[in-house]
Amino acid sequence: MAKRKRDSARKNRIHDQIIVDANGPEEQAMSWYYYLEDKLRFPFHATCTAARATSPLRKGESIEVRRMASEDSCSQDMLVMIRWQDRNLAVPLSQLTATNPDKSTCQAIEDWHYWVAQGYCF
Repeated sequence: MAKRKRDSARKNRIHDQIIVDANGPEEQAMSWYYYLEDKLRFPFHATCTAARATSPLRKGESIEVRRMASEDSCSQDMLVMIRWQDRNLAVPLSQLTATNPDKSTCQAIEDWHYWVAQGYCF
């Protein structure tokens, strides 16, 4: 994924509020998990912005995001649970954009997208 333009306010929020006390990749993953779990207002509608080999969603597909996937499932990527073809399925939050989200949900998703776009990982 190409790097996005630097956003110092967002970068500072991520480092000062989200991963401030995280030592190492596991703690960063859990810090992100709890931040997203707290800030995302479920359920919300979203659109797939990019197909991924690890997800069955197609670009442009609309879905309802129901909750975060389990903590154990989010050690490498932030996953959310959706209802897809009569099944509950975890997909990467990075491939979704919320449709008409509230302010908290919008900011949290944009923070995660920024982190990923800057090339950070756990």
